[in-house]
Amino acid sequence: MGSRTKTQYVCQSCGAASPKWAGQCPDCGAWNTLVEARVDTAAAKARGGGISGMAGGRVQRLREVDTRETPRTGTGLGEMDRVLGGGIVPGAVILIGGDPGIGKSTLLLQVLASVQARMSTLYVTGEESLTQVHLRAQRLGLPELDLPVLAETSVEEILAQLAQHRPGLVVIDSIQTLYTDSLDSAPGSVSQLRECAAQLVRHAKASHTAVILVGHVTKEGAIAGPRVLEHMVDSVLYFEHDPGSRFRIIRAVKNRFGAVNELGVFAMGDDGLKEVSNPSALFLSRHEQPVPGSVVTVTRQGSRPLLVEVQALVDRSLVGNPRRVTLGLEGNRLNMLLAVLHRHGGIPLGDQDVFANVVGGMRIQEPAADLPLMLAVLSSFRNRPMPNDLIAFGELGLAGEVRPVAGGEERLAEAAKHGFRRAIVPEANRPRKAVKLDIEVIPVSRLEQAIDAFQR
Repeated sequence: MGSRTKTQYVCQSCGAASPKWAGQCPDCGAWNTLVEARVDTAAAKARGGGISGMAGGRVQRLREVDTRETPRTGTGLGEMDRVLGGGIVPGAVILIGGDPGIGKSTLLLQVLASVQARMSTLYVTGEESLTQVHLRAQRLGLPELDLPVLAETSVEEILAQLAQHRPGLVVIDSIQTLYTDSLDSAPGSVSQLRECAAQLVRHAKASHTAVILVGHVTKEGAIAGPRVLEHMVDSVLYFEHDPGSRFRIIRAVKNRFGAVNELGVFAMGDDGLKEVSNPSALFLSRHEQPVPGSVVTVTRQGSRPLLVEVQALVDRSLVGNPRRVTLGLEGNRLNMLLAVLHRHGGIPLGDQDVFANVVGGMRIQEPAADLPLMLAVLSSFRNRPMPNDLIAFGELGLAGEVRPVAGGEERLAEAAKHGFRRAIVPEANRPRKAVKLDIEVIPVSRLEQAIDAFQR
């Protein structure tokens, strides 16, 4: 009896399947995203829905599980190893996304050239010809002659080559170009993405081959395709950059082998990506003279403290509804903090436009930037600059209290290392033990106390 096929409609936004076409996806609500796809039910049943080779198919007691640390292979780039949690783990599947031309292929070619002396590698390209890969390697000055490469888009053919050559690290550039013969939909569709990724993940877990998948991003900045790709892989890395800048940031948003929100900083040059040894200096302007509306804070990206400059501009609004614009900060949080500043600091800004920015294209997602942001707003509003040697960090509550943040002593040590001599910090972040820090700590527990310290 031959295999049976059935037709279903798959949403290209969320991956949900529906037996009938509709103008709106019943799951995510997106319009005109359902695309017809034929599924071989017999083949799908044979493939199964899980990932084989992960646990050996035997029930074990948790105490019997081998807890020896998994060996890692360094990439030769310290910033990349930091984001990955210490290096590449055998059998790990890593998804990396970023804007076109940001340097994903360049970075991965450098990684392969660095690790090929310690493990076998393979670079699979579905977007470029082998001539283009060769020319890029020549521009980067890499030992490209010994780097195995493959131009292929069929996932079955790629798996056959992997079974024959057994590389320890494979780069797939990119997952959106692959297709499987078991599906009739076009490459890049949700069903093709999900099935191709599932086959590669199964191979990685069964053979302990590390696989790096390159993913396209949408105009919103998310990796194209359903979020199921992010659930299937072990690590998700995003390449970020400020338009017009030569600096690149790699951020880990998911990592089963390390910390999330870890950050790696690179600089793009003629010979590829170079590590930035002192990232804090990248995000600091260090004005020659103090300027209003500028406050330096210490943010934590994963395990790394970084000094960044928070800027604010307050100006009289010419419209009835004052504008609140943020870059690198959350807009709703700015509105909330301005209400706290009015209620507990006595600073009314209802008729003022407020613009806030984090210098260098950095995004701050932790509440430690609350206090420096409000001090920057107050500095701009009163046209009174903050001293160049002062930093601040702390979370603000709705009751006007200044709440502590994690890693207070590490933040103070980073600030002292870069020449800052005073710090306005939460009372609970005052160093409790004898820590030799060449910096004056000004602890505050209320917003009013922080404003008083600013006015001194």
